[in-house]
Amino acid sequence: MESVTSTVPLLAAATGQPAPHTPVWFMRQAGRSLPEYRAVRGDGSILDAIKQPELSAEITLQPVRRYGVDAAVLYSDIVVPPHAVGFGIDVRPGTGPVAEHPFRSAADLDRLPPLMPDDITYVTDTVDLLVAELPREVPVLAFAGAPFTVGSYLVEGRPSRTYQYTKALMHTDEVLWHSLMERLASSAVEFIGAQLAHGARAYQLFDSWTGSLSAADYRRYVLPHSTRVVRELADRHPEVPSIHFGIGCDHLLEAMYEAGVSIMGLDWRTPIVDARRRLGDDLVVQGNLDPALVLAGADVALAGAEAVLADNGGHPGHIFNLGHGVQPDTDPGVLAAVTELVHERTRRHDA
Repeated sequence: MESVTSTVPLLAAATGQPAPHTPVWFMRQAGRSLPEYRAVRGDGSILDAIKQPELSAEITLQPVRRYGVDAAVLYSDIVVPPHAVGFGIDVRPGTGPVAEHPFRSAADLDRLPPLMPDDITYVTDTVDLLVAELPREVPVLAFAGAPFTVGSYLVEGRPSRTYQYTKALMHTDEVLWHSLMERLASSAVEFIGAQLAHGARAYQLFDSWTGSLSAADYRRYVLPHSTRVVRELADRHPEVPSIHFGIGCDHLLEAMYEAGVSIMGLDWRTPIVDARRRLGDDLVVQGNLDPALVLAGADVALAGAEAVLADNGGHPGHIFNLGHGVQPDTDPGVLAAVTELVHERTRRHDA
């Protein structure tokens, strides 16, 4: 990867170096909130759209054009790897990931073979198109679901509030649980690694639902596998910044950081100043405007963005984002206004 320069705001901030302005991107910035997305998306599962590189690249580029954000996050989904190897999982509109035959026994490991490059050529073809199209100062951001969050969908069979089957598997068959996590960790390494090999320049590991666990269970059943993902990717791509993110994870902040990532993604519950107090003054953070404030309109959203910037206190190691994904009924004009405000308030006039 090229050395970090001030012309790539996201990469500069990712290493705590001064950038021309605080970089901005939004989780789920590409998708249902944009009318141009709805105009081209077509019918069927999101997984069908992801398999069309030209369409997927266009959807990835739409928010870059509209908002002027500082990263293009690949239009994909965390269940692409298990879907690609034939586990039998789809994304059902209005529901989310659904597996008709959930993972419940050792025999189900046979339905989760190793992810191979040929399984995801449509993903890497999309990255190739994006790298060719985007200006150098706007990197492609790779991502994958962390083993726990992907595993929870496979075990539960659909989104869950209780994670009853997932937690039961952890506590009744620990050997099988770790076997599942090992398979999914390998998959995440291959999935992110393929994106990086084709030109993505940073990545985010989404462990969206790990906040459902106690700190003790997280350390025993999850942390070793997330750590393996981060370490293996660091061995392959030592200069690539890594982001770790989950929802409701304030009680796991220290443990998640131990996975070895370079950037901690924060939801709206954890103040930036508190995260640095706990993890170190040099901590690079991403976040963390509450997505609900964006839904409340421009005035509320802009005030919230100002508060996030104040919380960061001018620290160069800050990537501005929401504290979770863009909601489908978000007004794109509000996100554009937030992006403009962050860029203007943080612009270095000597850059």
